[in-house]
Amino acid sequence: MSVELRQLRPAEYARHIADVAHLRIEVFRAFPYLYDGDVGYEERYLDTYAQSVDSLWVLALDGERVVGASTGLPLADEDEAFQQPFIERGIDPQRVFYFGESVLLPAYRGLGLGHGFFDAREAHARALGRFDWTAFAAVDRAIDDPRRPASHRDNDAFWAKRGYARQPGMGFRLGWKEIGEPDESEKPLTYWLRKLEAG
Repeated sequence: MSVELRQLRPAEYARHIADVAHLRIEVFRAFPYLYDGDVGYEERYLDTYAQSVDSLWVLALDGERVVGASTGLPLADEDEAFQQPFIERGIDPQRVFYFGESVLLPAYRGLGLGHGFFDAREAHARALGRFDWTAFAAVDRAIDDPRRPASHRDNDAFWAKRGYARQPGMGFRLGWKEIGEPDESEKPLTYWLRKLEAG
């Protein structure tokens, strides 16, 4: 299976917004997010990255088919709710590069693409030359959540191998509509941080 990782800058996003929106809906429908997605919402969300001049998208392409995507942008370009936990911790949001997501279709997992996503975003943050940290947030689910499939594997070990450490008590709440919910509700997310070493 031949898959190319392609890095895009904001001017190149427009032609792939619909593809990434549909991919996010498909992948996040599974546990732990259980996201009952909406394309309109997704396209508005992804526009945040298009408006950030220092953002980055990394796409996994099988031919011209988008089978995976990851995003990143300066935390200062995100909503205040994303920044507040850093301010409370005494970390300047201007010094943090935030990773939005890494989504990959199941058939393409285990090929090293997840590492490629992290490598590209970390290199981009390092090249910008003004960040001390890279960070992302993951949804919190109870270990005994009855919706957890028996085959589900958390990404905690992978993230830890990448040098990220979970920050208990450092997080925020984000709203989305879960499968089976009549309306959107807020869910807790916790940050994972890594000190960004010099290149």
